[in-house]
Amino acid sequence: MFISFLLLTSCAAPEPEIAGKLVSCASLATAGVANPIQLGCLDGSEGVAVNALKGPMLINVWGSWCAACKAEMGYFRAFYDRAQGKVELVGIDVEEASIKHGQDFVLTHGMTWPNLYDGDGSSRAYFGMGVPVTWFISADGSIAHKKIGEIKSEEELIALTKKYLGIEL
Repeated sequence: MFISFLLLTSCAAPEPEIAGKLVSCASLATAGVANPIQLGCLDGSEGVAVNALKGPMLINVWGSWCAACKAEMGYFRAFYDRAQGKVELVGIDVEEASIKHGQDFVLTHGMTWPNLYDGDGSSRAYFGMGVPVTWFISADGSIAHKKIGEIKSEEELIALTKKYLGIEL
């Protein structure tokens, strides 16, 4: 019996990895702010001041160690495919043991949008603690909405984008 179980479980196909890409943060639109909270970019390039980002934009705060962040990533991939040219998507990797963990997460979870890296926790003053959190940023840079917790579907992202940013996808 145990051998049958072992054979059946060892034949299960592993979850396929979806190729992501470390994307530069250079294209992100920003405005001047008095007290910038500067974050680096996961691709190793110069980052931006997170509190200076202008939208329309969704900012998804995540960590590679976060089960809920992993669960919602497929919805963000689908949303990004649909929203390009209308709404920017930016990730912020927080509370990592090393930048490599965040980079590996991006590459294995199909993320193809810019991701900032908060290696020292400096964004906590702006975002607070806990992940996942998704911020909806208006064109003028103001915060239109803060969604705490896991996104449960692409439809939820689309509906929140319409409600808080006024953008139909």
